[in-house]
Amino acid sequence: MKNADIARILYDIAIYLEMQGENVFKIRAYEKAAQSIEGMTEDVGDVYRKGGFASLTSIPGVGPGIAEKIEELLETGKLEYYEKLKKKIPVDLEGLRRIEGVGPKTILVLYKKLKVQTIDDLEKAARAGKIRKLPGFGEKTEENILKGIEFAKKNSGRFVLGHVLPLVNTIEKRLQSLSYVQKAIVAGSTRRRKETVGDIDILVVSHEPAKVMNYFVSMPEVARIYGKGETKSTVKLSSGIDVDIRVVEERSFGSALNYFTGSKDHNIALRRIAIAQGLKLSEYGLFRGTKQVAGKTEEDVYKTLGLRYIEPELRENTGELEAARKNALPKLIGYGDLKGDLQVQTSWTDGAHTIEAMARAAQQAGLAYIAITDHTKSLAMTGGLDEAKLAKQGKEIDALNKRLDGITLLKGAEVNIMKDGKLDIADKAFAQLDVTGAAAHSHFNLSRAEQTQRIIAAMENEHVDILFHPTGRIILKREAYDVDIEAVIDAAKRTGTVLEIDAYPDRLDLRDEHIRLAVHEGVKLAIDSDAHHQAHFAHLQLGVAQARRGWAEKKDIINAWPMKQMFKALK
Repeated sequence: MKNADIARILYDIAIYLEMQGENVFKIRAYEKAAQSIEGMTEDVGDVYRKGGFASLTSIPGVGPGIAEKIEELLETGKLEYYEKLKKKIPVDLEGLRRIEGVGPKTILVLYKKLKVQTIDDLEKAARAGKIRKLPGFGEKTEENILKGIEFAKKNSGRFVLGHVLPLVNTIEKRLQSLSYVQKAIVAGSTRRRKETVGDIDILVVSHEPAKVMNYFVSMPEVARIYGKGETKSTVKLSSGIDVDIRVVEERSFGSALNYFTGSKDHNIALRRIAIAQGLKLSEYGLFRGTKQVAGKTEEDVYKTLGLRYIEPELRENTGELEAARKNALPKLIGYGDLKGDLQVQTSWTDGAHTIEAMARAAQQAGLAYIAITDHTKSLAMTGGLDEAKLAKQGKEIDALNKRLDGITLLKGAEVNIMKDGKLDIADKAFAQLDVTGAAAHSHFNLSRAEQTQRIIAAMENEHVDILFHPTGRIILKREAYDVDIEAVIDAAKRTGTVLEIDAYPDRLDLRDEHIRLAVHEGVKLAIDSDAHHQAHFAHLQLGVAQARRGWAEKKDIINAWPMKQMFKALK
């Protein structure tokens, strides 16, 4: 039982309890425990082996009752309580929850009334017009469910980058640590930091390829071996993703890395540049006739072709080759450049930890300041804060700032945008805040014109500094709401509103092409973790990757600046 497996089971239990109408505090307890375990860097099994049952209860959010269940999972690989819940409501929870608008209560009604257990059952019921006849559903709900199913089908076989990256990095480090491996690197869309990936490609340099193949197919995460060869093997991991590994010669490593990193369009354009110079570029090297003139490193390949080195995140054939030829590539924001985080949730609403605990985790992550931005009152499901609670939280932040060294806490809020574009807290409450972010959390089905007008109305509020997760998408689950993003960027420029790049793995919102447009227009951006747990500050690296894909530089990202300079960019 790995951390991800235990966290998934605890999340599932929370969903089953919600279906049964259980106490909201009990549901949140399972969710918070799942968040904690999901965010741990140490394996829960190792923690238990070292410290026994008591060590489990020391995990934030894990009380004795949940600790007993974790212990049972670690000892037996199963949990009787969970199995009973599944038998009571035997549905494909993971599959059905991928469909936008199909939450726990909906799943329960569909199962009880129509015996829907899988996505196929759901689609058949919707196409037969059965869902619209259920009380509280209707024709529009049925249409939206069918749209959600089509969206899920379109994205089947894809994996969210942030969900697979921790394991991929672990495998990469393992291979690099082997005495018989000289080089090992993950290539493909993972290296380009695409928001979703279909599979994983790994390149290795080794004089003992047979040992590499034996080690690779024997990894504990391998669920199935598709093929094992002398220099190439392919497996499926228990998470469902396929992984290819290739051992290549050192003299060809750079050209192979370039080829297997992609993108396909970038590679085709690069080969055309080579042909125009009387050269041939392949995964084996850059050749003039039969003589290899480059290929040991990627840098040599680009240099020989008369180009500046192009960072992997830019390789999409969207102007980067021309910029490389003209020495006009952006100086991309670096992975260590962020100094602050302007969206952080705590246990005051739906976060897992106290303000102080989040502050200490942020400091450990190398940050100098963070904004505490718990949800506001109309988001009742998170226990959103009203004006009085915001004032009370502000006093706690003031007290913490007096005794914390090395990090500054800013008073903020994630203010909910209502249907008409107004905000859900009174203007007087903004006076006590250092940073105000606004976000839409409902009414996603408004027309394009209505949605755009709504978002811009919020941005025109003189108190709104940042627009959080600007398009509302959830990767592989929910499309962005229909909004004129060009009009939103124009409004950001006009009103001085900062646009957020939400680094949470399921969001990565803004998209890379929207970031590039904002940068072109001179609109300032903020990369925020949207942290709900101490471990979530690690997500900032995904946000930086997304910013790099959007050609953003340090000068474009306000929380890459010292705090005093950052404040000058706010309204």
